[in-house]
Amino acid sequence: MAIASADNAAKRHPLAATVVLSIAGYAAVVGTFLGVVPRSLFPDLSLTAVNRLSDAIALVNAVNVLVIAAGVRWIRKGEVKKHATAMVTSFALILVFLVMYLTKIGGGGTKEFVGPTFVYYPYLAMLAIHIVLSIVAVPVVLYALVLGATHSPAELRAETPHRTVGRLAAGSWLLSLTLGVVTYLLLNHVFSWEYVEAAAATLLLIG
Repeated sequence: MAIASADNAAKRHPLAATVVLSIAGYAAVVGTFLGVVPRSLFPDLSLTAVNRLSDAIALVNAVNVLVIAAGVRWIRKGEVKKHATAMVTSFALILVFLVMYLTKIGGGGTKEFVGPTFVYYPYLAMLAIHIVLSIVAVPVVLYALVLGATHSPAELRAETPHRTVGRLAAGSWLLSLTLGVVTYLLLNHVFSWEYVEAAAATLLLIG
C-alpha cells in the first residue's frame, strides 16, 4: 500500500489508531440505536425501503464472505498483493454495510422474528453470536487493517503480530457474516416477522 513504507503516527502507534477508529464506529452504531444521532440525518424509510435495504445488506455480506475467503486462500498461497486487495475490498464492503445498516435502523426500523419455538431459540442463538462477534471483531479487524496499511510485507512478518491478528479477524468476521446471512434468510424468506419502527425500537431498548 502507498503508506506502508512511510513513517507516520498510525505506524508508530497502531493500537492507538485502532482504539480511535473503534470508538468512532461504536459511537455511530450505539448513537443510532439510542437516538443520540438525530433522526433527521436519515431518510424517512417505508417498510418497502427497509426490506430492500435488508436484501442489499445480506447481499453485501454474502459477497464479503467470498472476498474474505479468497483473501485467506491467497495469503496461504503467498499471493500477498491479491490478499491485500481482498482485505481492502472487504473493509470497503464493511463500510458499505455499515452505512446501509445505520440508514435502515435510523430511518426505518427493525423486524422481529416470528416463528415456531423450535426455530426461534436457535435463531436467537445465531443472532446473538452474530451480534457479539460483530462487536468484538471490530477492533481486531481494524488492528489487522491498520498494521497492513502501515507496514510493508517484510515488516508485517518480522515486526508485527499481523499474521495472528489477521487469522482471528478473518475467522471471527467470516463466522459473523455467515450467521448474519443465515438469520436474514430465516427472518425474511423462511418464516415471518413483525415490524418495529425506529422510535419504538429505541423505547424498547431503553425501557
